[in-house]
Amino acid sequence: MKKAADILPEAISQSIYQYGGRANFLILGSGDPPVESQLASMNGQCKGYYNSYIGYSEPLSHLIYAGSDFLLMPSRVEPCGLNQLYALRYGTVPMVRNIGGLKDTVVDFGTENGYGIKMEQSSVWDVVYSTGRAIDLFYNQKDRLDEMRKYMMDIDNSWDTSAQHYLDLYQSIQ
Repeated sequence: MKKAADILPEAISQSIYQYGGRANFLILGSGDPPVESQLASMNGQCKGYYNSYIGYSEPLSHLIYAGSDFLLMPSRVEPCGLNQLYALRYGTVPMVRNIGGLKDTVVDFGTENGYGIKMEQSSVWDVVYSTGRAIDLFYNQKDRLDEMRKYMMDIDNSWDTSAQHYLDLYQSIQ
């Protein structure tokens, strides 16, 4: 359970309950059959606040990135991570665990020049707490959210930029 999908059913249910339905969730993906079953069964239980598509669809994933305000990635392990980079290009605020590539590519909005939401653990509580931060940002800090979106979409995470950083570092130690 590297991506921590197993905590999503409870974390989503708790977030909907605790925040009075001020957040909606959409799941796209596949994985562990028991978790898939739990996530699919929530479609009827949390109608109007939650939906899922169990499977893979590249076109749908791009529509979701483009139409979402936040992307939740509470991964237990994430050596690199591309989903948060896709989200940044679309102006979708990544909500990520502070680990691996997620730690390296997302800066919490509570710090200077931050543009994401970080959580320290892959736990139900951290997801619920981060959802509360996202709700506060969405409803009470619209100007800050707009600034973050503009900033995120201008970040250059291309290989050209990464390669130039390595060249600069190499030349500085010669």
